[in-house]
Amino acid sequence: TNQWFLPAVRGDIPPGCAAHGFVCDGTRILVFGGMVEYGRYSNDLYELQASRWLWKKVKPQAPSNGSPPCPRLGHSFSLYGNKCYLFGGLANESEDSNNNVPRYLNDFYELELQHGSGVVGWSIPVTKGVLPSPRESHTAIVYCRKDVGSPKMYIFGGMCGCRLNDLWELDIETMTWSRPETKGTVPLPRSLHTANVIGNKMYVFGGWVPQSAGGEISAPDGEWKCTGSFSYLNLDTTEWIGLISDCQEDKSNLLPGPRAGHCAVAVGTRLYIWSGRDGYRKAWNNQVCCKDLWYLDTERPLAPSQVQLIRATTNSFQLKWDEVPTVEGYLLQLHADSPVPPVAGIPGTGVPETSVLSSQGGCSLHQSPQSLPSVPYPEMKVDHPSQTNNLIPNNVQVALSSSSKVEGKEKVAAPENKATQETMKNHADATGFKESNAPSLLPVCTSSAQTSANVGELHDLDKQSVNPDASVSSTVSSTQTMVTQQAVKTESSSTNGAVVKDETSLTTFNSKSEAAETAYGMPSTRVSTGQTNDSHSSRAPPRPPVKTRDRRWYDVGIFKNNSALVSQFYLLPEETMNINSKMEGADVPDYRLLKKQDLFPGTVYRFRVAAINGCGVGPFSKISEFKTCIPGFPGAPSTVKITKSVDCIHLSWEPPASPSGNILEYSAYLAIRSTQLQENPSQLVFMRIYCGLKTSCIVTAAQLSNAHVDYTSRPAIVFRISAKNERGYGPATQVRWLQGKATVTHS
Repeated sequence: TNQWFLPAVRGDIPPGCAAHGFVCDGTRILVFGGMVEYGRYSNDLYELQASRWLWKKVKPQAPSNGSPPCPRLGHSFSLYGNKCYLFGGLANESEDSNNNVPRYLNDFYELELQHGSGVVGWSIPVTKGVLPSPRESHTAIVYCRKDVGSPKMYIFGGMCGCRLNDLWELDIETMTWSRPETKGTVPLPRSLHTANVIGNKMYVFGGWVPQSAGGEISAPDGEWKCTGSFSYLNLDTTEWIGLISDCQEDKSNLLPGPRAGHCAVAVGTRLYIWSGRDGYRKAWNNQVCCKDLWYLDTERPLAPSQVQLIRATTNSFQLKWDEVPTVEGYLLQLHADSPVPPVAGIPGTGVPETSVLSSQGGCSLHQSPQSLPSVPYPEMKVDHPSQTNNLIPNNVQVALSSSSKVEGKEKVAAPENKATQETMKNHADATGFKESNAPSLLPVCTSSAQTSANVGELHDLDKQSVNPDASVSSTVSSTQTMVTQQAVKTESSSTNGAVVKDETSLTTFNSKSEAAETAYGMPSTRVSTGQTNDSHSSRAPPRPPVKTRDRRWYDVGIFKNNSALVSQFYLLPEETMNINSKMEGADVPDYRLLKKQDLFPGTVYRFRVAAINGCGVGPFSKISEFKTCIPGFPGAPSTVKITKSVDCIHLSWEPPASPSGNILEYSAYLAIRSTQLQENPSQLVFMRIYCGLKTSCIVTAAQLSNAHVDYTSRPAIVFRISAKNERGYGPATQVRWLQGKATVTHS
């Protein structure tokens, strides 16, 4: 939401402090030490349970082989596994806080944490090798290669009378210190900078650096300044790569300004930079506090989850997919079951409902206003392929190189350092997204403080209904609802600060990898009813196979959020389609110039979705397919409720619309254990447990004992409910009753 809020904390609220240690372990935060007031430092440890906004002062056991950490500031405090690692800092030798006698530290402590809450105690590990020299205001990160190797802690820079730019490595398994040899240009000596790990790279930004142009290490009384320089260290190859140089001019304010004492945090593959202060020489009255928030997209986003169906009508789908953290939008595409005629030449007009993003070029850098932009996302302007893209020349140093005007707005391109691209542009002037494997640095739009809200789950409810959006037609196709014993949950992943709407989370009955998909048709699902006159089945009539080389994907549009109401898609000119079939990363066209095609009744459509951030369009999700409804048949039942009793559960639902006469009967089905499931786990076998006119039924404990527990996502018992009119049975609503660990029975 990009909204700041002030949580109502309670408990042992710590006093305000500066230059403290800070780690985040799940939903708890640990804060150690810092300067409480000038000359008075702390060695207190506090824990904040962010899920309850509850502070607690914790008292770790003292180490068995020494004294606990002394009061300090400017230390590093790093988390790996269930342990925090404390190194260095600055202590006051004087007992009088007004008489500050600084003492730089290089002691090393290990703090063992308890699971969830609380700590065990401090210990002083026995290390090998040469300890790093004493220092404060340095950085420390922990990195472990996925394929091989033990976790290692890297310490960079800091202050010890003068600034430092040395790199130290600690092998956490062997507790051995070493000085790794590095390649590339080492960043200037600095302190009060930040270092964060994303992937296999340590990103270093800002801090105090030498004032002299040459960058040589100054004497303790030398002049220093804040910097906006930005580099990363490849932790696998130990090579430094410079992204933004210290001398680079930024007259257009397209980059974060020089600063020190700021904070930075990695969320997924995005790096956020907040606040800090900018000062020149040693005059405190010249320092300026920063209030801006920036982010850096370091790579393209991951593929979203498969597209899920909320409801379908004869000519539309309401779809959703799991959110991908820190993305700007989603590109949704479909492939039609029936042939779609190509469009010759440039089509006529047609205004798209969604914004258009160009998929070629570099990444985007935005200047951040302090409130959310008032222009709706769908009205963002289009980057035409013929216009100049934000491409970056092959220069070693990053500098502004060229600019081009689009729709009266100015776009500025920056050079590239080796394989890294940096393209900058104003957030309020965003005219499209560009595609690149390079990082993209952007400020974040934020708005004023709001009240906080917990996200994603409804707890302690004996009964909860799921209400699909009433604005959509009630004719519903095969749908799926996630229901727990205490709550109804969506299966979309919860993200930082994102509010999950209380709506049905509906998953397609069919999913397959794109490579394996060679033929049309919905998958068949065996329904065991024990009756010979039951006509309900999710088996669709077979359709002729389609060759992969004939497959063409059409853009539905680009959506800001992780849901879409689809009733049309865009037709591409034939020559463009031929290009796109050869190039996965071809330009996203200007939708305003394309004709739109309506969806047809009774037609199978395949969907895939890709996330977009400042680095471009990421990989597509796995393919899902859905079928529009056939006119006349009833829709799927909705507003499913599950109430648990001691020896049974109660299922109820709302009747669907029935275009052809009244509803004649409902049928409810339960997925049961079967030997066929062992051969093909995705081929569920259903037993009918109810048939009648009532919109509710009882599921007995004996019936539940035979239920199959589906593990395709989270453990769940699966039900299906469908309605019948004079035309026959309509599509079923599939309900997944999520099971806790105590209630799961393996099939």
